[in-house]
Amino acid sequence: MFKLKEHNTNIKQEFTAGFTTFLTMMYIVPVNGFILADAGLPMGAVVTATALITILATLFSGLWGNTPIAMSVGMGLNAYFAYGLVLGMKIPWQTALGIVFISGVVFVILSFTKFRVWIMQSIPMDLRRAISAGIGAFIAFIGLKQMHMIVANKDTFVALGDFSNPEVLLGAFGLIVVLSLHAYRIRGAFILAVLITSVVGWISGIAKLPEAVFSMPQSITPIAMHLDITSALTLSLLPVIVTFLITDMFDTLGTLTAVGARANLFQDGEDKDKALEKTLEADAVATVAGSLLGVSTTTSFIESASGVEAGGRTGLSAVFTALFFVSTLFMLPLFKAIPEPAILPILVAVGILMFTELGRIDFENMDVATASGAFLAIILMPLTFSITNGLAAAFVVYTAVKLAKGEVKDLNLGVILIAIISLIIFIVH
Repeated sequence: MFKLKEHNTNIKQEFTAGFTTFLTMMYIVPVNGFILADAGLPMGAVVTATALITILATLFSGLWGNTPIAMSVGMGLNAYFAYGLVLGMKIPWQTALGIVFISGVVFVILSFTKFRVWIMQSIPMDLRRAISAGIGAFIAFIGLKQMHMIVANKDTFVALGDFSNPEVLLGAFGLIVVLSLHAYRIRGAFILAVLITSVVGWISGIAKLPEAVFSMPQSITPIAMHLDITSALTLSLLPVIVTFLITDMFDTLGTLTAVGARANLFQDGEDKDKALEKTLEADAVATVAGSLLGVSTTTSFIESASGVEAGGRTGLSAVFTALFFVSTLFMLPLFKAIPEPAILPILVAVGILMFTELGRIDFENMDVATASGAFLAIILMPLTFSITNGLAAAFVVYTAVKLAKGEVKDLNLGVILIAIISLIIFIVH
């Protein structure tokens, strides 16, 4: 069913990859609970709903697309949902869920018309690789920031953190461990690094052992099927719907471009193009399902790259990831006992590995337009804390320079359309 031999993988390798992806993205369950709770949704219900949509969406992605892409509630869009719409624009969270539902329906329509596949295939290869490197820099920056190895500074904007802090030292130790294990090409290096760092954290007293192992999931009744579609169907909210549509599309395309480059997926060829098409369809359907359960936009997770680096090549690793997420319904206290400094080094390591895609770019024959677009994709993603901003700026500048030089023949309809959408992103912003 998963064509393991054709993808040069096996069940053990896919199991390891699935568990690795699970470890690096399981933070989404409690974090999304905190964010949406700020918007007035019951945190317990949100935690359960987040776990459920992660399980269902990732399982569907693995079975339908046969790709190692895990899905869950998108970071960034959940913040926009809570702080931009509900708290900022004073939109009831029920109406905000209606907006997510409508944008999800549009995603489905576009996905089944092959629109998003066509868009992705229109991206020049060097820009694809720059996008991968940019996302690598972005997630590495997130990891370093969350480990407090990089902190805010009013004079220099950012600075090194306090390395006398035991948690910062534990994170640095974890980063060295994961990079060292990966340097020796040890299978399951990410998992071993998490386990080793966690044990050190527990023994040293930096992290506490779990006080409980099992906990029953809370009901999603307070939020499930409470979306207000009628109130969302107003002209005044049309720009918000467009924002959700564009942002999710770009985040998904950026994620699949980056992960696909590392796993040799979604490249040229009918079979792989079909896999991309089905993965995009799964992503779109998941957003609609998530709004019904009571959470914001669901999207493909860049943390899937950690599973790819651990050897994941087929949908079986996504199936394993989904099965592992079942445990978050009942064993959240145990998983929360894993110290953050043990998880976050994985993001930094994956970011470093993704950044190596720069080595595959043809720098000698690169023109100014491509160089400018590639640079902006790489630099703006971490600096603006947004994959979307980096991606959008890259295509606006790339298209503008090509037009200025009269090299219209280098621009296909897909690139021009992306550039127009990118302008809309900045205008709506």
